[in-house]
Amino acid sequence: MTETINAAVAMIKVLESWDIDHIYGIPGGSFNSTMDALYKERENINYIQVRHEEVGALAAAADAKLTGKIGVAFGSAGPGATHLINGLYDAQMDHVPVLALLGQVATNSMNYNSFQELNENPMFADVSVYNRTVMTPESLPHVVDEAIKAAYKNKGVAVVTIPVDFGTKEIPAKEFSTAKNHRKGVIMPNYNDLKKAIPLIETAEKPTLYIGQGTRNAWSEIRAFSEHFSMPIISAVLGKGIVPDAYENFLGFAARVATKPANEALAETDLIIFVGSDFPFAAYFFNPDAKFIQIDIDSTKLGRRHKTDVAILGDAKEALKRLVELGEYRPVDRWLKANQKNKENWIAWLRSFDDKADKPLRVEPVFKEIRRIADKEAIFVTDVGNTTVHAIRLLDMNGNQKFTTSGWFATMGNGVPGGIAAQLSYPYRQVFTLSGDGAFAMVMQDIITQVKYKLPIINVVFSNDSFGFIEAEQEDSEQKKFGVHLEGADFGKASEALGAQGFTITEYSQLEPAFEAAKLSERPVVIDVKIRNTRPLPVEELVLDPEKFSADEINAFKEKYEVHDMPVLKELLKH
Repeated sequence: MTETINAAVAMIKVLESWDIDHIYGIPGGSFNSTMDALYKERENINYIQVRHEEVGALAAAADAKLTGKIGVAFGSAGPGATHLINGLYDAQMDHVPVLALLGQVATNSMNYNSFQELNENPMFADVSVYNRTVMTPESLPHVVDEAIKAAYKNKGVAVVTIPVDFGTKEIPAKEFSTAKNHRKGVIMPNYNDLKKAIPLIETAEKPTLYIGQGTRNAWSEIRAFSEHFSMPIISAVLGKGIVPDAYENFLGFAARVATKPANEALAETDLIIFVGSDFPFAAYFFNPDAKFIQIDIDSTKLGRRHKTDVAILGDAKEALKRLVELGEYRPVDRWLKANQKNKENWIAWLRSFDDKADKPLRVEPVFKEIRRIADKEAIFVTDVGNTTVHAIRLLDMNGNQKFTTSGWFATMGNGVPGGIAAQLSYPYRQVFTLSGDGAFAMVMQDIITQVKYKLPIINVVFSNDSFGFIEAEQEDSEQKKFGVHLEGADFGKASEALGAQGFTITEYSQLEPAFEAAKLSERPVVIDVKIRNTRPLPVEELVLDPEKFSADEINAFKEKYEVHDMPVLKELLKH
């Protein structure tokens, strides 16, 4: 007699074979057969009950960003499935593998306008690299295995729709998974392409290295390249943490979520080595006349963001190492020293506000406390908005810590879900989430999820009663500020009602005790800090260059943003 296995159990075993140890979602009638399989396999895979499917999808995306492993979320037919969309687009646009399992009504109810029946394939076509409805019980584990491979290969979202009746069927037992055969490879850069890059590096007077996520785990190669060719380094925001923030050659980040030294260097540079990134704002912040060397493992990205003089298809780590071997040492010069001084002045200016006891509070004293209690391997998940700006400027990451956010999709509400993912994937590491009050309110119900699973996450809320990032955009366009002001709330007390340890901070003196308690807490903590509603220094439109602005304009800008002891790069290059 042929041995059989339940189809849904076989599918869950495929997930397990791919080293998937947790899955997010909310049960629904159209997903009940899979829920039964999760119950039967509960010793091998953890079901994480979220309070909104969007949170599950965002958490799955954060799992993938932080670990490199595929994240998994599910939703039942109709509203459960549609709630996943936001998190799936976050994964798609930040190029990480995620599997979405969608419930569907039973096959004998499909195409009968049944309750919650939805034609799900067209809806998920744009967000996915793989999008299939399972057609037979026997093919269920096979389709999920194929979906996982497609997600890894294409660094994107795979969607599988499962009619609920299939999961109840017995199917012939066999080996369904191909996980043991999965291999990863490195694309080696072409020698001739590398050689073409060397003359550009040798003749450049103001070269700059720009890195993205493709350089993850290549810190030693980045450092060797920077020091061999005496180049400052700039990073994409999603690359924060690859290079230690304190490294003297590291200038920070470009565009609006950015730092002054990075933007100024990119405007002045005459050569950009653009490695493992697809920075979308290059047209606005890169010197258009600069020579451009691009290194990427995806040939479709070569030449996309800037006129490219040398394109190198290949692994970033290998390419940087080979270029150092091929090129002559470039002595430290005025360009590098001026950029180092610019960074030194910038950090001194940021730190000058650390002990300000203003009321409402400034953000700098809050980040001083975060830095004080942060472990050497802490994980930071920052939400979208002004909080992102403050985080990339004020977190002093050491190279062993991790950082993530919603990069390209830039969806508000990714902080709390990302914290859940971080703590589940790294249970023995300290986890912070950093959110504005607007973003936190979107997902704060899932503080209950942190409580349910005893996740000791430190959630910091920066409350300024405003969608501050958008308020600044309305200011720039000289329109009436409208729709950006928020009704305030006491998120500390609200979080206590959800089962967390809550603090509401209105005074400078309250900061240290609250953060000390958070460090020692064994349950989730929410620290709601009431901050003043002021715009971060707009480094994308600095009014500091005496060659471009009058003395009155510069003085007004300095007064508004409390700028001091921070000359522009052009001035530093003259000395």
